[in-house]
Amino acid sequence: MSNSEPRFLAVGQVMKPHGVRGEVSVEILTDFPGRFALLERVYLNEDDPRPVPLESVRFHKGRALLKLGGYDDRTAVEILRGEMVLVPIDEAMPLEPDQYYQDDLIGLEVWTVDDEYLGDVVEVLETGANDVFIVDGGDPGEILLPAIEQVVQWIDLEENRMVVELMEGLI
Repeated sequence: MSNSEPRFLAVGQVMKPHGVRGEVSVEILTDFPGRFALLERVYLNEDDPRPVPLESVRFHKGRALLKLGGYDDRTAVEILRGEMVLVPIDEAMPLEPDQYYQDDLIGLEVWTVDDEYLGDVVEVLETGANDVFIVDGGDPGEILLPAIEQVVQWIDLEENRMVVELMEGLI
């Protein structure tokens, strides 16, 4: 993807059809579920995002139920199972200082405060209490770092770098 192509954020994943009128049940992947009500369209298909009008939104049992334009019955939406629901990054909800989108953290080089390379962030796990960064590619191999202020000293997206203070017993 070139820098001129739009970037997208996943805000949900289609789980299954809901009912017979073309709604889909979507697992919410955003910290801002109310954002669905603000959207006029979403994008589907991570490989080649295509816009789809968003006709209605409602919430049920912790999921978003979306009615997408052009999908008017259960059979039509069945093919969307597993699709990611995307929004352009320029429509992203504003973050507080020192907050980051997970996609921006993947690939960051992780260094200790003593300038020791630990590897790159390959995944971010959401554990409930705090996120955990999976770092791999350096010595000692894969490590898990809690995303807490005692560990993460600073993040610089422009420098593609995260600096951490290792707590005793962490690796």
